[in-house]
This record gives sequence, C-alpha cells and structure tokens, in this order.
Amino acid sequence: MIRIIHPVHVARAFVEGVTIVAARRHLIVALTKREIGEQYAGQMLGAYWSLMHPLIHMAVYIFVFNFIFNARIGGTADIPLDFAGYMMSGLLPWLSTQQAMIRSCSALTGSANLVKQVVFPIEVLPIKVVLAVVPGQVVTLTIMIAYAIIVAGIPPATYLLLPVLALAQLLLMLGIAFALAIVGALLRDIKDIIQVLTLVAIYTMPVFYLPDWVPQMLRPILYFNPFSYMTWCYQDALFYGRIEHPIAWIVFMGGSVLVFVTGYRMFRRLRPWVGNVL
Repeated sequence: MIRIIHPVHVARAFVEGVTIVAARRHLIVALTKREIGEQYAGQMLGAYWSLMHPLIHMAVYIFVFNFIFNARIGGTADIPLDFAGYMMSGLLPWLSTQQAMIRSCSALTGSANLVKQVVFPIEVLPIKVVLAVVPGQVVTLTIMIAYAIIVAGIPPATYLLLPVLALAQLLLMLGIAFALAIVGALLRDIKDIIQVLTLVAIYTMPVFYLPDWVPQMLRPILYFNPFSYMTWCYQDALFYGRIEHPIAWIVFMGGSVLVFVTGYRMFRRLRPWVGNVL
C-alpha cells in the first residue's frame, strides 16, 4: 500500500502514463473516431446518437424532477439558477463517466484480434473508449452554459475552472478505464456488475437532491460515494458560482491523479496475462 501511494512511484507512473498518451496520440485519435463510428454503424443517425443519448437522459431527468416533482431551489441573488441548473451541473459529468466505465469493461475483449498482436500497444484501447464519450459531455456542457446565460445572465468566474475539472475528470475516467479493461478481460461478469453499481450510484450522489434533504443517519452514504466529490466540484463551478465545497476539490483533484496512476499500474502489471485468456 505504501508503495502504491509513495510520491516517487506515483510521479513515475503518472509521467509514464501521460507519455504513452502523447506518444500514441495519432493512433488514439484514429481509434477514437473509429470507436464512435462503429458503435452506431448502419443506423440512420449514426454517430449523432453518441450526442443524443446524454441529451435525452438529461431531458427526462429535468422533466421528472423539475416539473412533476416540482422541486424548487435557487432563484435568488446568491444562487440565480434553479433546480434544473443544479441537476444538470451534477448530472453532466456523471453521464460521461458512467458510459466510460461500462464501455471500458469490454475494451480489450471487444478487440481481441488487436490484443493478440504482439506489437500492438493495447493500452490505447481503454484510452479511446474514454475519449469516445467526451463529445457527449461537450454537448451537454454547452447546453448547460447556454441555459445558465439565459436564466442568470453572465456566468460567474468559476466557469473558468471548468478546464481544470475536465482534466481531473479525464484522469479519473482513464484510471478507471485501465482497471476495468484489464479486469473485464479476466472476469467477464464485470460489465453487468458495473451496470448495476452505476445505476445505484446515481441515487447516492447529490444530483437529484440537496445533501440537507437526506436524513442525518443516511448522509454518510454521500461521502462514501467517491463520485459525490466530482459532483460537488462541478456544482460549485456551474451552479453555486463559488467554492462551496473546498474539501471536495482537494479530494477530487488528488483522487483523480491517484486513480489514474493506480489504474495504469494495475493495467501494466496484468497486461502479460491478457493474451492467454482471450
């Protein structure tokens, strides 16, 4: 455990992982485009479905919770956005993270012919899966920003922190993708397990409700969910317009780097065994 979190080992693994991404960037871009295109090949709307899925999810959630349940928060001078803005700010990073987790489980098993080639750098396969979900988040983020401008006018300065959050989220998704891809090659049930866990996780995050709405005895569940910290950071930047959860920023930024390093090191260590099980 000490070796995993030792600063020197963390730094070395982080630099190695980033170097691989930079060195294989052209191959990663080509595979990412292919991933997006092949997923919806033969369909009338094609790759546009990768953008429509998160939009439909957000629209359904907003309709149910904003109009049917008629939840009301914000709308004040301190917090000009409404419940829809609160929900979108927390939901948009989760939708892409959820997709990346589920798809990563079959990143290697779905490309067995490439994995079995000795010279092929299989570490690019989880990377291209993660990058393939990024366009969907860009679209939902654009809609969120447009909605905020319409409702509240000029966005707060915290919107300038979005690139930092996006980078931390990317590191988080890459680390999870490395781990799930290698586990998915060894344990085929992992995809179904992740689908169940992500379904449960969305309701144990402060997305559809404020933490204050949760009974005191159940509130620790929010803090045990590691994705809650990502949600709080995005809500600070997009909804509150100020750093409302400073601890969440520390946990999210540091945790993203640690997850990236841990996932990559796990992938690197178990990589020699993959060819034998595919």
